[in-house]
Amino acid sequence: LTLAAVGLGLTWFVVFLFSTTLHEASHAFAAYRLGDPTAYHGGQVTLNPLPHVMREPIGMVVIPLLTFFTRGWMMGWASAPYDPAWARRYPKRAAIMALAGPAANLTLVLIASLGIRAGMAAGIFKTPETISFTHVTASAAAGPAAGAVVPLSLLFSLNLLLFLFNLLPLPPLDGSKVIAAFLPESLVRPYIRFGRYGMVVLVLLVFVVPLFAARRGLNVDIFGWLVLRPADALTRTLLSLIGRG
Repeated sequence: LTLAAVGLGLTWFVVFLFSTTLHEASHAFAAYRLGDPTAYHGGQVTLNPLPHVMREPIGMVVIPLLTFFTRGWMMGWASAPYDPAWARRYPKRAAIMALAGPAANLTLVLIASLGIRAGMAAGIFKTPETISFTHVTASAAAGPAAGAVVPLSLLFSLNLLLFLFNLLPLPPLDGSKVIAAFLPESLVRPYIRFGRYGMVVLVLLVFVVPLFAARRGLNVDIFGWLVLRPADALTRTLLSLIGRG
């Protein structure tokens, strides 16, 4: 374990913590403004990460650090409480609450894009030889700008993945609540019942099915098909729009 690896891990963690905190705080704030004060009373309407970490210490601290130092990337989860009765009574409001989280991540993607664009215009950033998760841009010269490359790239890349992943229409992801708001009444209850098994289905699709398929010599990368490939296409489109493509 090198000092550089520790520094990269801390950079990942800070960006991850900030991004997930903003995501959940946006859910909580939207719910509060739309009539559900559950998360507000739970202290989630804040950009202070501590209340969010205290609610999900495993998902926001243990698993992210563990996956980084064992796999080289971070995964984790967070949550904000809401009143299910309120969500059933006002499905459209629940959909807006659900969209608030991904919207926060998309906002951070756009902020990072503007930061890259400003850096290129000022001549402190340049096109990297290859685009990667931690190098969406590159430093044009040694100095403070070099230290901003990885955090800015991570802010862009991680939030783009969070935006796309959370829009998948599988419970407990945010996209499921959006879908539920537009289903016919006859399908809402079966869909909600299905949601009890949503996490199991998600784990099966993302981890178990690809693993068994690989053992049979098949390439079944569901996460890649649904998230990574769209993320790559969006990355190239956004970077092209800001003058990087």
